[in-house]
Amino acid sequence: MKRIAVLTSGGDASGMNSAIRAVVRTGLDKGWAVFGVHHGYAGLIDDNVAALGARDVGGIVQQGGTILGSSRCPEFKTEEGRSKALRTLRQHDIDALVVIGGNGSQAGAYELSKMDYPVIGVASTIDNDIHGSEMTIGVDTALNIALEAIDRLKITASSHQRAFVVEVMGRDCGYLALMAGIAGGAEFIIIPEIDTSPETVANRLRADYQKGKAHALVVVAEGAYYNAQRLQNYFKEHHGRLGFELRITTLGHVQRGGAPSAFDRLLGTRMGAAATEHLARAEHGIMVGLVNGNLAATSLADVVANKKHLDTSLLELARALNK
Repeated sequence: MKRIAVLTSGGDASGMNSAIRAVVRTGLDKGWAVFGVHHGYAGLIDDNVAALGARDVGGIVQQGGTILGSSRCPEFKTEEGRSKALRTLRQHDIDALVVIGGNGSQAGAYELSKMDYPVIGVASTIDNDIHGSEMTIGVDTALNIALEAIDRLKITASSHQRAFVVEVMGRDCGYLALMAGIAGGAEFIIIPEIDTSPETVANRLRADYQKGKAHALVVVAEGAYYNAQRLQNYFKEHHGRLGFELRITTLGHVQRGGAPSAFDRLLGTRMGAAATEHLARAEHGIMVGLVNGNLAATSLADVVANKKHLDTSLLELARALNK
């Protein structure tokens, strides 16, 4: 192993820069040359590759996003696109690739691995939906941003006796909504993993109003069938009044921004360093993740083949807490 490359792919996540920095500096410490691929797999196809030194990654741990840039690359899903990417790596005499990203990114890493190219993944997505890692880079920061917004909205809700429906990101995984709802004291949480009737939500809001509550908060995951907009439309059509005045807030991509939390900076650093350690031992075709509080490697084949399951028993805890 003499020359390695690192790329970030898919949705950006706070803490990616810590992982990039760790890959570069621990790689250099081993005497390797390290290259950065700009704009993810598209950069591999377009030969957008440049050498990275220790100073190139200085002062980036506190920055959100990724200094390498990211993209979604449909061309890489084709055999021709992957062949172009592999050709770029070989033209630069790069011996191995580190891929920092989520499910789609790790699926791409697996495809390269199947072409007998040394690849190692680093689990990074705010959705926290990757098999092989109980927490991924970016989750903690996104959760804290969502929670800060919820805390602020509850102040306004109490002042005006309103109900707020807050939609958080997470794609088809309800992790962010569930955790933000529990930590934020939501009256109701809607996640894709559990079917929820809008009538149940309406009855809960009406009951809370009749009990004299000053406000009500519903946290909904964007991937739920009854997301914020559908829920609002349903209430308008079927319920003239819920007691509370209803407001909708969609947090959207604001959750991706902001300085990474201490947890995400440390997790990104540990995972990036672990990636180079595995490569130094000629271990590849794997993804570095967090399992039972420790770093562990899971084969990319297993990561791609398995779906991560949310602990829905926590939803029962949320219901018990918000009587």
